[in-house]
Amino acid sequence: MSVRMLMSALILLVLRACMMLEAQLQVGFYENSCSMAELIVKQEVTNAFFKDRGVAAGLVRMHFHDGFVRGCDGSVLIDSTQSNEAEKDSPANKPSLRGFEVIDSAKTRLESVCQGIVSCADILAFAARDSVEITRGLGYDVPAGRRDGTISLITDTRNLPTFTSNVDQLIQNFKNMGLTQEEMVTLSGAHTIGRSHCGSFRDRLYNFSSTTSQDPSLDPAYAAQLKKQCPQGSTDASLVVPMNPASPTVTDVGYYTDILANRGLFTSDQTLLTNPTTAIQVTQNARNPFLWKSKFASAMVKMGQIGVS
Repeated sequence: MSVRMLMSALILLVLRACMMLEAQLQVGFYENSCSMAELIVKQEVTNAFFKDRGVAAGLVRMHFHDGFVRGCDGSVLIDSTQSNEAEKDSPANKPSLRGFEVIDSAKTRLESVCQGIVSCADILAFAARDSVEITRGLGYDVPAGRRDGTISLITDTRNLPTFTSNVDQLIQNFKNMGLTQEEMVTLSGAHTIGRSHCGSFRDRLYNFSSTTSQDPSLDPAYAAQLKKQCPQGSTDASLVVPMNPASPTVTDVGYYTDILANRGLFTSDQTLLTNPTTAIQVTQNARNPFLWKSKFASAMVKMGQIGVS
């Protein structure tokens, strides 16, 4: 065989391999191999939600934090060992992430009916979708076929956006993941459900800068309310507040109306008004609930494919 023929054959093999990898991520991936997969996950999410409505926000956040570290490979689910500290024990994830038991329950059930078929990464992606839907967001089809990763390092969580990020940092962080500025603003709306520990925003109340103790961009009445819920000097690490007090278990545009009223809980929320383009997007989302829900569903699909072939 000539060198040219050999090269052509190799190129053909590579193209076929790429096509196979692309084909692995598709809607209905388990239709033939484990047809009950998505239903079982939905049942577990539903059962958990009616016991604790806050678990939905935890599962959405977990999917996001999985995708932003080594791609959506389920590595956030891996436990630490004596020789390795894993992602889930990072201050960025612990104690804020919850819902691990939902993924475990779904995986246990799935292993009993189709052993070794459904990846944990896909279970998490399904669970995040179901969490959006059960909190009155729009449902969406989840392309599946993710493979579970085996590496989970606490040091990799530095790729995650922080509560203190400014708008430029957020835009760049999402850009690094292949997401646009508008998708960043859209996905930030996930903060419309769930809760936060006081430590994530306490500096905005008591230690904002060398010249002022309270963040001047924070609505004074809201700040006073937060101070009652998170007293200065408190050492109670379990203190939490809803991120969107009006509807903390409903996927709606309350997050954006809060920001427009200077009631964004985190610096990373309120900073969206400091950029003309993102500020316009905040206003548009606040005024168009269905449009935002539609954009959010699309952005979740795209985010769920970070780092996935």
